[in-house]
Amino acid sequence: MTDEELKQLVESNARAIQAMLDARAEERQESQQRMDGLQDVLVRLTDLQAGMAQMLASLDEDRPTILRKSTSIENKVDQLLEQPSKDGESEGY
Repeated sequence: MTDEELKQLVESNARAIQAMLDARAEERQESQQRMDGLQDVLVRLTDLQAGMAQMLASLDEDRPTILRKSTSIENKVDQLLEQPSKDGESEGY
């Protein structure tokens, strides 16, 4: 192999190595962008989960109030059904 051929081979290898390094740097940057995106998704999911937990806690807090109101309505309906009709007869529901 002549000096010129050796020089061309070395330059060719140097270009190939540089191209591989550039490609690797680009892949690393893309990977970091994907990781950043996944981190953002994880933060949003965590916030969503916290919001759902607050909503469920709120529902649990409201349950006794809803039950109390429902029971009150049921009692009033029962009272209305037990009252005699205007003409003096019970309708017997």
